[in-house]
Amino acid sequence: MLELDGLVHEYDGARAVDGVSLTIPDGEFLVLCGPNGSGKSTLVRHLNGLLEPDAGRVLVDGTDVSDAPVAARTTVGMAFQEPRDQFVAATVGGDVRFGPENLGLDHEEIDRRAANALSAVGLDGRESDRIETLSGGERERLAVAGALAMAPTYLVLDEPFTGLDSPARERLLARLCDLNADGTGLIVVTHDLRDLLDDADRVVCLADGEVVVDATPGDAIEKLTEYGVRVPGR
Repeated sequence: MLELDGLVHEYDGARAVDGVSLTIPDGEFLVLCGPNGSGKSTLVRHLNGLLEPDAGRVLVDGTDVSDAPVAARTTVGMAFQEPRDQFVAATVGGDVRFGPENLGLDHEEIDRRAANALSAVGLDGRESDRIETLSGGERERLAVAGALAMAPTYLVLDEPFTGLDSPARERLLARLCDLNADGTGLIVVTHDLRDLLDDADRVVCLADGEVVVDATPGDAIEKLTEYGVRVPGR
C-alpha cells in the first residue's frame, strides 16, 4: 500500500503539492491527471524518495520512504516523461537489463524480462542500438521498458504514451493491463485519457497542487472537464 499523508512540496516558496493525502491499495490501477502545472509529476516523485517532502510523509508498505529510500525504489518503479537522466548504459539492451542484473537474477530471467519489456514498447530487435541514436519518442519508450523489466510491486509511468503511434500505444496498454491483472499496482500520470478509463479502477485529478477529483472513472468523467482535462468523446 502507498500512503501520502498531508504531503507538501514547495519550489521557491510556491506550493506545487499542497497537503495531499491519498491511500493507494495494492494492485490498484490509478490514473493521475490534471492540467499542466497541477503538481502531478512532483507528487509521484515522492513515492520512491526522489523528492523529499517539505511537510507530511509518504509510506510504502507502512515504511516511511525517507527511512528506507532504497527499498522504496525497488518496490516502486518509475519511468519519466523526460528519460535522459534514467539511462545507465550505452545500448538499448544494456540499459533495460541493468536493473534486473542488479537484482541478482539469473541470466535466463534477465533475458526474459528484457525481451518482454522491449516487446511491450515496440523496441524488440533493437537491443544493440545505441541510445544516442534513438529519437525522443524511442527514448521515452526505452525508459518505460526499463521500469517494466524491474517487475516492481507498483509501477509509476509519467506520460508513457507520448511519442507512441497507435499500434505501440495499444501494445503498451495491453502489457500494462496484463501486469495489473497479475497484481502490479499502476499509477499512470497523463493528460491523455484515451483508452484508459475502461481499465482504470480510479481517477485522481490535481489542480493547483490539491486533489479536486477522486472517484471511479464513471463518476470522474462529469467533473474532469471543469479542471481542463479532456475526456474522450466529449
